[in-house]
Parts: sequence; C-alpha cells; structure tokens
Amino acid sequence: MAEIKPFRAWRYNEALTRKIDSLTSPLFDVVSDKQRKALFQNPLNSIHLSVPQGPNAATKAGLLLQQWKDTGTLVQDRLPAIYVYYQYFKLAGSKKDFCRKGFICYIRTYDWEDQVILRHESTIPKAVNDRIELLDKTELHVSPTHGLYTDPDFELEKYMDEAMLAPLYESEDYQGVRDVLAIIHDVSVIEKFVHALETKKIILADGHHRYEGSLFYKHQQKQQNPNHTGNEGYNFHLMYLTNTEADDLRILPTHRLIHDLSNFSEAEFVAKLQADFEIKEIEDADTLNEIILGKKWAFGVLLKDRSLKIRLKPEAFTRMTWKFPETVKELDLTVLHYFIIEKILGIPGKDQRKSENILFDRSFSDCLAKVIRGEVQMAIITQDISIEDVKRVCASGYTMPQKSTYFYPKVVCGLLFSSIKEEEFLSPAFGPF
Repeated sequence: MAEIKPFRAWRYNEALTRKIDSLTSPLFDVVSDKQRKALFQNPLNSIHLSVPQGPNAATKAGLLLQQWKDTGTLVQDRLPAIYVYYQYFKLAGSKKDFCRKGFICYIRTYDWEDQVILRHESTIPKAVNDRIELLDKTELHVSPTHGLYTDPDFELEKYMDEAMLAPLYESEDYQGVRDVLAIIHDVSVIEKFVHALETKKIILADGHHRYEGSLFYKHQQKQQNPNHTGNEGYNFHLMYLTNTEADDLRILPTHRLIHDLSNFSEAEFVAKLQADFEIKEIEDADTLNEIILGKKWAFGVLLKDRSLKIRLKPEAFTRMTWKFPETVKELDLTVLHYFIIEKILGIPGKDQRKSENILFDRSFSDCLAKVIRGEVQMAIITQDISIEDVKRVCASGYTMPQKSTYFYPKVVCGLLFSSIKEEEFLSPAFGPF
C-alpha cells in the first residue's frame, strides 16, 4: 500500500515568513489572470516558481529558484519532518466553523495500475505537459497535491493537534481561509504516520495534472538512469493527506462554459434538448443554481436570452451508449457530458478533454456575468458531488469527466517547497530516515 516518508522542506527565511501572506499564491490551475498579474508585482512571491510566464518560462523558474537558494531567500530545513497543515474556513449559508486537518509528506509515485493511488478525474493533456516541463527544469515540487485516506479511528489527528500548539506560521489566503503550518520532528511520531499509511489506498482529490506530471517524469528519469534503485528523489511526490471520515471535506460544483461553437443557435439547441430533457423556463436567472439543488440529473442552462432548468427524462437514460459501469453512467456529470456536450453540441466524448470550446468555472455569478456579456454562448450549471460518489468511481477503476470536483478549500502554494535533487532529497546521514 502507500509508502510515505518525511522530507526536508525548503521554506522562505524567517524574516520573510513574518509576511507570509504576501508570498503565498493560488495553485496554477485556479489562479486568475488578474491574480497572477497582481502577484507578479512582488518579486519574491511563490507565483514566480509555480506559474512562470513568458518564453522559456520553466527554464527561468529554474534559474530563479537557484538564485533564491544562493541568496538565502529559501532555506532548507536541517531535519526530515512531517508538516501539519490546517485550513480554517466558513461556507456561505452556514454558521459552522470548519477546520480541515491534514499533513504534508512525500509519497511514492505509484503507477495507476498499482491501485495504490486512485484517480477519479480525467486530465487535460496541455496542463500535464506544463507541469512536466516545470518539474524537469526545477526539480522542485512547488505545491502539494491533495490526497485522501480513510481512517474512522482518527489515529493521527491527536498528533497533529499537538503539533498545532506551536505553529510555524499562520496566513490568510486569497480564499479568506486561515492556513496554519506546524512541524513534527519526533521520530517515534513520524513512524506512526508511516505505519498508519502502510495499509491505506489513497484517493487523489486534487492535483491530477501535477501527479500525472510526476508519474511521467519518474518513468523518463528511470529510463535515463542505468543505476536506478527506486529510492531516488524522482520516485516521490509531494502530497497533502486528509481523512475522508472528517466532517471538514467539502466538494463544490464546477460549471461548464461553452464558447465559440460555429453555427450555434439557441433556438435549435433548446429544440434538441426536448428529446431527452424536461425543460422549465426560469424567470430569475440568479436563482438557477438553487432551483436544481438535490434533484438527480438536473442542470441549469444560462443562455443569452433565457434561463432554463432541465432534467433528464428517466427513459432517456437507457439510451446512453457510453460503455461505463452503472456507477459512472449514473453520475450527473456523465449525463451532462453525454446528452448535452456530445449528443447535442456535437463534441465527442473522446475529444472533450482537449476541446477548446469547453471552459470551467466554479463561480455561478461569474458564469452568469460571462453569458450576459456575451463572452460565452452558454453556461451549464451543475451540482456538487459527494465523497461517496468519488469513492465509488475510484473503486470502479474508471474516471469522471475532467474538472468534476472542486475540493474546497484549495491548498495554497508558498508555505513550503520540496526538492527532488538527489543531494537535497536525501536525509542527513545521522538521521533515522
């Protein structure tokens, strides 16, 4: 099962971490152009390593990283550690205070067929290629992916809570989330984490592109290394692990935006919907996301001149021809991608991962604004997915359509980094790891 290990993180020096808020940044796949532009104004912000810009961007990130190491901007911790990471947050419409508890460590990069790390989403090839190039030029994991393990006994939480009594630093991020980082050096406690995960499979919650980039890089380096042992740095990936059984795991919906389809007609689209969907006109477009809640196979459709609530007719479901197990076929998003995106809009399932006509947006208000401004031809509003759905899909061996889940809150970049350069990856000779 899952092999994890502590590591020696690279972190901003002590003086800089007093202003850690100014150094963190959103992950590469959620940062907006506006955020990126603002963050680039700070020459020390982590965005310069995670989402480098311009020609030869990855090469420039590698040179900048070395400069930051040479000047002491980044300093490597002397001892291997498990890094405890708590995220405190609220959700709209709820008075509850949430705290997602987890820890950051290295995990061996397993092939999908090993069935140790389980994926639930398809990836977008271009995004994977970007991550491979960045890893190749920097030999640095700039942010942890998010993995899920299942432990109904909550064996590790008490050690994490104890570490949080003396945090390294706290930060309020772009989501309004309070991020707190602590550290565990105690060898006996670290061994408890290692042993606890030895019996677990891991569901990849967030970071499919980064993990797939690590997987490709591992195989590339293995082929080029005649003395490969399996213990080199390139065999490991940086991961943030949280417990599926905690009541702090939130999955938000990600809506679909359709744009630049040739010969698109609203009237023709709605006429085609009638074959498979029950359709209801909605007067107030800004309530559409609430109207569909809790209804199976129900979606909102925002068009330039009208707003619709649509729901798949039960008899239509039997006409789906995609060869998936029932667990996957019955998902709302599978229904959406088959009956709307393939059957009506004419984008075959095999082409949807790389389609230039499909965009993704978590914000309902953004979707509404983009339709009103004419930036997109339509928005298809979706509902959230349960962690039980994610577990069932992973167990089936299949994946959901791309961008099916938005685990909230997102991990941020800049709290720590990890190097897979061999001399920086290895634990000290005097240490137990």
